[in-house]
Amino acid sequence: MSRRKKIYEGKAKILFEGPEPGTIIQYFKDDATAFNAQKKAILEGKGVINNQISGFIMTNLNAIGVPTHYIKTMNMREQLVREVEIIPLEVVCRNVAAGSLSTRLGIEEGTPLPRSIIEFYYKKDELNDPMVAEEHITAFNWASTQEIDDIMALTLRINDYLFGMFGAVGIKLVDFKLEFGRLYEGDMVRTVVADEISPDSARLWDVQTNEKMDKDRFRRDLGNVTEAYVEVARRLGIVKQSAAGGESVH
Repeated sequence: MSRRKKIYEGKAKILFEGPEPGTIIQYFKDDATAFNAQKKAILEGKGVINNQISGFIMTNLNAIGVPTHYIKTMNMREQLVREVEIIPLEVVCRNVAAGSLSTRLGIEEGTPLPRSIIEFYYKKDELNDPMVAEEHITAFNWASTQEIDDIMALTLRINDYLFGMFGAVGIKLVDFKLEFGRLYEGDMVRTVVADEISPDSARLWDVQTNEKMDKDRFRRDLGNVTEAYVEVARRLGIVKQSAAGGESVH
């Protein structure tokens, strides 16, 4: 990385000042964290794969008219993105019971849900990102009613698209997390998808075996985390098996 101004460092990414006003460079680290960073590790190559997968998905979302902060992938670990004001919510869309939903409601993991469910969590690490209702969001002015409507509509559209995309390559989209930001364009403000969409932020299971191909491999000490991420990228056609048996990223 060349010397440049660091704006922010999170658990999985570093944000640097971009080359043009209103742009940011998003750098993907190999750091893995779980349980609000109580569990940590360095997984060699994870950042490279997440950068490629997220860039691929964001490119496709832009192509179908879903607005995102993504501009382009710059290199193996970096993306050029638009600067946005992050809305302090994590938006989780669930298709199959897993994780905290199974724990909270006593629903066996793997049970298909009667319909896709959207949940909101307040982005606050020191509070362990508590689940909140729309009443909290509007009362504390984290987002307006119109923004909530936009977020829910975009989330369901993204869910439909990703469910089909992953399903076509034998992967079940169990659930995923999104973040959104406000993109200021003159007097206009648009709600756009921000952050990343990758196996770090989605539960992805093999359709045939239910084998986990996501961050739960790290959370639950299942091993082969990066290898599972590479397999997701391979099925999506982002990486291809080389003649020497290694992986080449495209």
